[in-house]
Amino acid sequence: MTATKILVAQGGGPTAVINQSLVGVVLEARRMGPVERIYGARHGVRGIVNEDFVDLTRETSHNLELVAATPGSALGSTRDKPDLKYCHQIFEVLRAHGIGHFFYIGGNDSSDTVRIVSEEASKAGYPLRCIHIPKTIDNDLVCNDHTPGFPSAARFVAQAFAGANLDNAALPGVYVAVVMGRHAGFLTAASALGKKFPDDGPHLIYLPERDFVIDSFLADVKATYERHGRCVVAVSEGIHDASGQPMLTQLAKQVEHDAHGNVQLSGTGALADLLCEEIKAKVGIKRVRGDTFGYLQRSFIGCVSDVDAREAREVGEKAVQFAIWGDRDGSVAIKRTGFYSADYELVPLSDVAGKTRVMDDAFIAPNGTDVTDAFRLYLRPLLGSGMPDAYRLRPAPVARVLRP
Repeated sequence: MTATKILVAQGGGPTAVINQSLVGVVLEARRMGPVERIYGARHGVRGIVNEDFVDLTRETSHNLELVAATPGSALGSTRDKPDLKYCHQIFEVLRAHGIGHFFYIGGNDSSDTVRIVSEEASKAGYPLRCIHIPKTIDNDLVCNDHTPGFPSAARFVAQAFAGANLDNAALPGVYVAVVMGRHAGFLTAASALGKKFPDDGPHLIYLPERDFVIDSFLADVKATYERHGRCVVAVSEGIHDASGQPMLTQLAKQVEHDAHGNVQLSGTGALADLLCEEIKAKVGIKRVRGDTFGYLQRSFIGCVSDVDAREAREVGEKAVQFAIWGDRDGSVAIKRTGFYSADYELVPLSDVAGKTRVMDDAFIAPNGTDVTDAFRLYLRPLLGSGMPDAYRLRPAPVARVLRP
């Protein structure tokens, strides 16, 4: 085989296990005879265009293992969404440096970037292998049973709601927490795995796969509060009305937009605050509190699923194997086998690029405010070992003397 140079980059939101994929690429590539150099691009595709590379061939294996176990994106990331011109610039830099294999770890937009760069190389007749390595806490990549980064974020969400439920049971009221997920509700749905007893929260779960009706929401909260004397609510940041407009734009007087023109849903506590205000004003409950998990759920250092870490490493390793031994472009996909084990396939970039997966109808309860047992069975193996548990006293009532 002809000696080759490899370039790897990370894009989009960081996760608790994205560095496992990075290290999987580096260590597996080191074992391959034809690999001459392994470069990393700092801050994703922006680093490629700026030729901001580091030589990962010179990193020690020990330090790579330490980095692998560290959340966040070790190379840095970017929110740049390359168009055709941008992708052509990426290709020109790759060609100038003699890069033969390009690995991009990321989500939907990243897979589309890899697809365009692959097509540019093909048009130019340049021998470039392009592999997309899956990553996203939203779990919204098609062709995958699940996506690295999601299980650890889901573990955080489940544990956070378990703790919020204990707090709410001690000091009853209404608690509303907003979870990431613009179009897919997988992460918000993970809150259901924090329940142990039938009357535990979250009592209500609202997902972007179903239209959100504010009057129905307020009625649900009122009924739950009357039944249990309290109410814990999980809400996806992407909830929308029947027209598809985000509820944030319906309730807020002013909204922010991100660099791509989308309504800014993350990084703000506005939705939780606005829903709490609606409950106070129209239901009349005084003790109402709101939270927004925000960035906490992405790279929380103390809450990594061992299953997620292992699979994130393996998708990086398989990417190198597919590229060098298989000699073809594509996106690495996780497939579920047995009760729970994982296998890996390389699927065409066009099958994944720019597409969004949402929760299956079979995962959402008919009332639209809960998940089904099918979802619980789907998610539980991914959360990994050592999930904490909560217990209750079994009090024996003592007879009243002064107030029989």
